Amino acid sequence: MTCPAVRSIGVTPDLPTILDIYNEAVLNTTASYDYEPTNLEARLGWFDAKMEQGLPVFVAQDQGTVVGWGSYGPFRAWPGYLYTVEHSVYVAADQRGKGIGRRLLPPLIEHARAKGLHAMIAGIDADNAASLRLHEGLGFVKVAHFRQVGWKFDRWLDLVFLELLLDDGDRTPARP
Repeated sequence: MTCPAVRSIGVTPDLPTILDIYNEAVLNTTASYDYEPTNLEARLGWFDAKMEQGLPVFVAQDQGTVVGWGSYGPFRAWPGYLYTVEHSVYVAADQRGKGIGRRLLPPLIEHARAKGLHAMIAGIDADNAASLRLHEGLGFVKVAHFRQVGWKFDRWLDLVFLELLLDDGDRTPARP
């Protein structure tokens, strides 16, 4: 495998593969606490909302094939959280463990910094050791461990929040 290229997408041809990667994770992992796969129409709505809000969607490609994707969005809906985002990174099942997540996350971080955001949150299933290591290796710090807040695959799941401060906190953010 060559080193996957990471690029921002602004058009929709990658959406079927992004959808396939997400749906596989829904059905087979605890990377998402969703139960049911989604459809292309819903993913198109998701993508359009990202573009309207100026939020990024990055894909990793290997020899022209999308092998992973990442994005971020609002952490919470209230105005006081305006400068904090939560991100998602998903990698195709047959590509996990090959460093694709490590290629996808830095562009998300840099995009958030460039937009003047202050903090990025990762919500990760507590048993996902690989994702926890990836985030810690990129400077994220564990800030919360919620016990048994999710239910999937006939068991309770713990959720860990990690945080990366994107700036030194010495500036007053510009009002939107």
